[in-house]
Amino acid sequence: MEHEEGRRGFLKLGTAGLAVAGVAAAATVTATAQKAAAQAAGNSVLRTVLDRGKLIVGTGSTNAPWHFENEKGELVGMDITMARILAKGLFDDATKVEFVRQDPAQRIPNITTGKVDIVIQFMTVTPQRAQLVAFTRPYYVEGIALLTRPDAANKSFDQLLAGAANTKVSILQNVDAERSVHEVLPKAQVMQIDTQANVIQALESKRADAAAIDLSTVRWLVAKNPNRYSDSGKKWFSMLYAAALRQGDPDWLNFVNTTFNVAMYGHQNELYDAAFKEYFGLDAPTRTPGFPSI
Repeated sequence: MEHEEGRRGFLKLGTAGLAVAGVAAAATVTATAQKAAAQAAGNSVLRTVLDRGKLIVGTGSTNAPWHFENEKGELVGMDITMARILAKGLFDDATKVEFVRQDPAQRIPNITTGKVDIVIQFMTVTPQRAQLVAFTRPYYVEGIALLTRPDAANKSFDQLLAGAANTKVSILQNVDAERSVHEVLPKAQVMQIDTQANVIQALESKRADAAAIDLSTVRWLVAKNPNRYSDSGKKWFSMLYAAALRQGDPDWLNFVNTTFNVAMYGHQNELYDAAFKEYFGLDAPTRTPGFPSI
């Protein structure tokens, strides 16, 4: 009974009361970086990063829209934004991050040797890799999509499907190329090509009706060049992208996951939403209060 009366009294505070209560609660739980470091395990990367005063992130520099240089020579991209989101969560300053540029082959070695605190480099989650590193919650679901030309007669997926054996699809040469294309276009002609640049060139030169490439690349190219490229509307073959860190450090893993969750699904989503729009040409999915969708 007393609990119900207290609850009714709280609700009578209204919106202003809730705001005041929220500020008071925030003031109560606010901790400095030094206090937070003191609460982390002595051997946790979380404690090391907070004591150091900056985050060290392993990433790439040559793969738009994930990690690449802008016209000023600055690293930008969705991976870079995820790193800045993490730095802001650590220090309330998105600039307190140092980037170590590395090849994909260096991702796991640089984690296990401690050269970097975390790798954020469009890393596909697999059970085999999870035996070597700890993966965070995924921050993107990659897939295959079909890039077409806006001036082509067959630019939608339905039109490509209707073209049957007359439809030509370029794709990066690999052992699963034929199977990947025929999963959605069973009668299409598959053109296996040596580099992704040449896969797209086959589309531009009209030797191919569509280019089967990463979904994120399709969205990036269409967003930046809508008069040159079109999205057929078909996507398939999901793959998870996540950050990776060393195994056996639950404090660090939990902090990264919490920060990513708040940025993607909670209230501190300005950086994530702006990057999603910039690099994929789309608004981030609407967060709906109520039952959690995560």
